Amino acid sequence: MALLLDDFGLLSVLLHGARLVAQSLTLGGVGFMAVLARPLAGELGASGALILQRSRRLLGWSAAGLAVAEAMMIATQVAALADSIDLPLADLLGADFVLWDASAMVAALAILAIARGGRVGGVGQGGLVLLGLVLLAAAAGSSHAVARLDDRLALAGLSALHQLAAGLWIGGIPYLLIALADCRDGLAWRRVGHRFSQLAMISVLLLLGAGLAMSVAFIGSWAAFYGTAYGIMVMAKVALFGGLLFLGAMNFRLVEALRRDPATPILRLRRFAEVEVGIGIAVFFAAAALTSAPPAIDLQRDRVTWSQILERLTPAWPRLTSPDVGSLALNRLQAELDAEAGSRDTAQRAFVPGAGLVPPRSAADIAWSEYNHHWAGILVLVMGLLALAEHGGRARWARHWPLLFLVMAGFLAIRADPEVWPSGRVGLLESLRDPEVLQHRLFVILIVLFALFEWRVRTGRVRSARAALVFPLISSAGGGLLLTHSHVLGNLRDQLLIEMTHVPLALLGTAAGWARWLELRLAPPASRVAGWVWPGCFVCVGLLLLFYRES
Repeated sequence: MALLLDDFGLLSVLLHGARLVAQSLTLGGVGFMAVLARPLAGELGASGALILQRSRRLLGWSAAGLAVAEAMMIATQVAALADSIDLPLADLLGADFVLWDASAMVAALAILAIARGGRVGGVGQGGLVLLGLVLLAAAAGSSHAVARLDDRLALAGLSALHQLAAGLWIGGIPYLLIALADCRDGLAWRRVGHRFSQLAMISVLLLLGAGLAMSVAFIGSWAAFYGTAYGIMVMAKVALFGGLLFLGAMNFRLVEALRRDPATPILRLRRFAEVEVGIGIAVFFAAAALTSAPPAIDLQRDRVTWSQILERLTPAWPRLTSPDVGSLALNRLQAELDAEAGSRDTAQRAFVPGAGLVPPRSAADIAWSEYNHHWAGILVLVMGLLALAEHGGRARWARHWPLLFLVMAGFLAIRADPEVWPSGRVGLLESLRDPEVLQHRLFVILIVLFALFEWRVRTGRVRSARAALVFPLISSAGGGLLLTHSHVLGNLRDQLLIEMTHVPLALLGTAAGWARWLELRLAPPASRVAGWVWPGCFVCVGLLLLFYRES
């Protein structure tokens, strides 16, 4: 329990992201059955009945996942509050956030019961819609809107509308994929595709309108947009939204082609829809990270100016030599404490993971971090160039490039956190109480898994098509995790400037993962184009890391 509480900030963002994904799938399922599956069931015959059955099953699983996520949110938040303030459990359970989350959990369980009971018509369908509205009310009740002093009701309505549109569009795509897989002819594909395309376009307009209105209310100015953590995360959401719009536009063109010719192949429609789901999940985790930051309009101090951003982004020669580990601020402080105590065993600890104290930082620490990023950039740049050479077909030996990721994983395991094991005195398990250290260790695990799976795929040791999908899934997961990554520094401006460099890395990692997915899942020539995109993303990541600066 103590470890859970120490990492509450990270855990709450991850849980909130999972809740948004499950909520979107639940709302998307309710909308899909109300607008598409049930009205078209008679026209589609046996396929229509199968679509309803499989959609109910997915809706049931989504609602169950949402109920679990809500329960975990309640448990972790109550546990964190109980550990930090002296209040009776009954008072904690009566808090507004608990009541809203409990309402959403009960609504999700009711949706699960209806979906599993097979009632999708009459009272059952109406009940699903009503319960979906309860979910939206609960989501709005726990949003930033309710903390405002002005226009609280209007902002809560915009938040609910925003989440509804995201659910109908992104959350409805998995149900669309079910329908496309169950339809057996071009006419059925055309009916399903056209109906969902109309729903998606309406959702996009609602999403865009509500998003713009909330941005004005919560950000307020261009200076806050680029000068605060809240604004930067909104910027990341906008970039991901742009990618979704591009894929949606490509699918709209294919749906229009289906209307003219029912014999039009739909492979690209299905594959682009799969990528839309993946990018949508990244959007939800970016939205979860957004809730952990105060609205930009409330942060009038410690904003980053445009000149500071330009200064930080100005390239400098990479740092290829590292300071001595003993010169780092924490190690120097620990040496002083050891000398004062006369014994290392009885000395006060300079660094206690999870204590919530900002560790000291010196020029040597900045140099240490820049050195790590620059060498990581060299490795990623080389990997991207080797992957391009392999894709070109003239360097078969370059297929071993994933092994360089093992070198990077070992490098990060030793260098990322010098105060902890294996280079420092803080043990591995104890170090996991610190959210930043925990995230670094998770990244190392993802890198190792990625390296091993992709190398075996590249060299033909594993021929399973599913094994090949490990690369895009881990790459996209890494990008999503990087969106939730935060640094604990004493200077808020420095913290924001550092995190600002992580957002493009996260976006490029997400793009690389889903471009590789398309390379594996599409047919030529589209797969060949995607095969050039993801190594290019690697090269860009390498260059960004190579010129990374913290000073």
